[in-house]
Amino acid sequence: MKNACTFTGPKPTRFKFKYNEAYKLCKKIKKSMLTQMKRLYNEKGVRRFYITSAIGVHMWAGELALQLKSQPGYEDIELATVLPFPDYNTQWDIKSRKRMETLIRCCVECITLGKSASQENYVLTNRYLVDHSQFLIAVSEHTDDSFQDLTQMESYAEQKDLCIIFLHPDTAEARGVF
Repeated sequence: MKNACTFTGPKPTRFKFKYNEAYKLCKKIKKSMLTQMKRLYNEKGVRRFYITSAIGVHMWAGELALQLKSQPGYEDIELATVLPFPDYNTQWDIKSRKRMETLIRCCVECITLGKSASQENYVLTNRYLVDHSQFLIAVSEHTDDSFQDLTQMESYAEQKDLCIIFLHPDTAEARGVF
């Protein structure tokens, strides 16, 4: 099995910049994500990156993985997408739908877990991502080592002993070791 990494983070509305990806902090978060992805590739042999169908962190991660793959020395990167159900994006704006469609076309694998919209299918998607990864990059407000304020996905990743790298959503500062 190849070493793999997945991602988690809040919806864009949580960020100070909302959906404005030209905002300085958004660029800083993306740069920090890319730095951690390169570290995982170079130091831990991560070759596969898993994303799901979410505007924000997952979409950025997919685009960053493809950007990295286009650089010399990173050609063996694989991007895989796990969808909670068909037509998950019917409520999205056209630009976001087109971005995700491009990511899906560039994936080595696209898995759809459920048949219809349900909270259970979102939970199954997060579990699948964690179960198939050894690393998690979490854009998260988690601030200490107590693991008391983790999201559901972060908590599951901690239970499964994934190495978690936390990036703070207000500073892009990285915490966590692998």
